[in-house]
Amino acid sequence: MIGASREALAAARERLDALTDSTSVDAAQLAAELAAVTALLDREVSLRRVLTDPAQAGEAKAGLAQRLLGGQISGTTADLVAGLVRARWSQSRDLVDALEELAATADLTAAQKAGTLDNVEDELFRFGRIVSSNTELRAALTDRKATVSAKGELLRSLLGGRADAATERLVTRLVTAPRGRSLETGLESLSKLAAERRDRVVAVVTSAVPLTDGQKQRLGAALAKLYGRQMHLNLDVDPEVLGGIRVQVGDEVINGSLADRIEDAARRMAS
Repeated sequence: MIGASREALAAARERLDALTDSTSVDAAQLAAELAAVTALLDREVSLRRVLTDPAQAGEAKAGLAQRLLGGQISGTTADLVAGLVRARWSQSRDLVDALEELAATADLTAAQKAGTLDNVEDELFRFGRIVSSNTELRAALTDRKATVSAKGELLRSLLGGRADAATERLVTRLVTAPRGRSLETGLESLSKLAAERRDRVVAVVTSAVPLTDGQKQRLGAALAKLYGRQMHLNLDVDPEVLGGIRVQVGDEVINGSLADRIEDAARRMAS
């Protein structure tokens, strides 16, 4: 993606992360509903064009999406989709690509919460190797004349009870709705998303007062340097926090007066 679409996707990823970091959100259900919206907009080209029309106000497009989808998907998913159609997209198809990626990411997040993300990443890799080495299987899975139900049944016989549920869902959607991609390209994209999700670290930041944008940027950069991995900040405000700020990464808790203390720790680690 380029230009406006890239920015819209980046913002959507952040909103999805904020949603799925909440324990009250069922990431697998969110994935299924996002996948359903993906299929709808992939099929209904005229609707997709209306929802990405730059001449229409963002709120009007969001309202249309809410009216069309309300009652068919959860309010959480509808709000996320509304946020997507408010944004500007360089091409109408980019909206569908973004929805598809978010659906896959939500399923991978469900696996991460269940502690099976490493298994899913390994299973996607091994499935790709099996497909590439078995021409008959690849032909069956990519046969344009085969029905969706036939492909789904074949995948259930291959993966059902043998692979993680998230792996089965991801591969089934890829095979039954390839959207013009080769099977190998789709599996490679899923493996990349799984690797990115596995490398993502969440820092829960509680501060006595809201952090400024500059403080958030410095804190995120310092934590990334300290832990050597991409860092996502979940921000909360609690006036009773001692010392002004509390950062928790996994089981580790760092207390300090401001982001400067985190920066000091990062400099000590680097030296």
